[in-house]
Amino acid sequence: VPALATERRFAQRLREHLEEERLSDGRYQLQRLPGGRVALPVLEEKLSQLCLPPEMPCELVRIQGPVPSRAARRRTPAQRLRDELRRLLGASWSEELERDVPHAWQRHGDLVLLSEDSFKAAPWERPGSALWETVAAALGARRVARRGRVMPDGMRTPSVTLLLGQHGWVEHVDNGIRWAGAAGCRWCGEGTALTTWAVFSRYTFDVTKCMFSPGNITEKLRVASLPCSGEVVVDLYAGIGYFTLPFLVHAGAAFVHACEWNSHAVEALHRTLVLNGVRDRCHIHAGDSRQLQLRDVADRVNLGLIPSSEEGWPVACRVLKKDRGGVLHIHYNVETPPALRAERGSPEPQHPTEDGGEETLGARLRPEWQRWAEATATRIQGLLAELHGRPWNTRVLHVEAVKSYAPHVHHLVLDLECRPVLP
Repeated sequence: VPALATERRFAQRLREHLEEERLSDGRYQLQRLPGGRVALPVLEEKLSQLCLPPEMPCELVRIQGPVPSRAARRRTPAQRLRDELRRLLGASWSEELERDVPHAWQRHGDLVLLSEDSFKAAPWERPGSALWETVAAALGARRVARRGRVMPDGMRTPSVTLLLGQHGWVEHVDNGIRWAGAAGCRWCGEGTALTTWAVFSRYTFDVTKCMFSPGNITEKLRVASLPCSGEVVVDLYAGIGYFTLPFLVHAGAAFVHACEWNSHAVEALHRTLVLNGVRDRCHIHAGDSRQLQLRDVADRVNLGLIPSSEEGWPVACRVLKKDRGGVLHIHYNVETPPALRAERGSPEPQHPTEDGGEETLGARLRPEWQRWAEATATRIQGLLAELHGRPWNTRVLHVEAVKSYAPHVHHLVLDLECRPVLP
């Protein structure tokens, strides 16, 4: 880092002059030098503008291993990013560019994933690769990528551009998350004993090929808490292992059949299972889960597809153990019409949205959610009777509100118990 070295008696006057001329580099502390001198860091891009009064004798030196100033240590990552970009662009910095700097991003190990609407202004093209190197350095990353719109290919394939780095493979660790459940809480059923643990799940995937949904963290935690010891689980829409992993690593499932038709997700799922040491307890069924040939194997089926998992309902009913049944976890996007809320005269409860918005959901079960759960239970009951040639009973165990998916639309999960009627 460039700095001006001077005698200590001139240090305060030199500092004031540099700050007045906006030449001081506030990111770093001054440094003491041998012989009683001190070095004051200055901005590299403004060295040509240095014009010092003769009564302040000093020389230009380089500080090796500069120490960050207190102000720099207090800066948020977003502030640090903005400050570094302003230094990069110098005189071409503008309010338009400041508005274009992102305030939030996803982080996966040493890769930062930016939102699709960041760095869109034309002036960002001028620095070339230096822009992404600056972004990476400011955020403590080595690779940078930017999201685009999800492709309408039925696989939710992301449109992601790698801006800095050689590949998009990352490792995401869901760890150090403490979860506590007690009787009557939203995540647990009635009478559940207090439980506390740390969740450690490691996912690996290529951000340019596969989606990762941080908005589903509450459901992953809930799945990790389910009593699945000794059970066989079928995960009809496994993806990279969002729910397959909690079932195996935390819920104690004996075996999981994981179904996935996206070849990139299948590769990521295989790597993730190996990474977590559970590959021998999972069989990956690559291809369309609607064509799954399994029958009469599952104690529990996860249908984690939104906006609707309805096309998987017949398959889920076929794979349940025909002699004793099991539990279905049915994901669905349920609409809450504004007119219904207006009639009730109550404000919209709220819950974190998938895109990081501020809407949140309350724990209260809304009447339209209850109606959807009961209608689904009736549909499943009919499917089971038709497929197995005997009557079945279904019972709503729980309705979980995962997140607000869109205005007036909520991602719900129905826990549905399905049992054959004994002769």
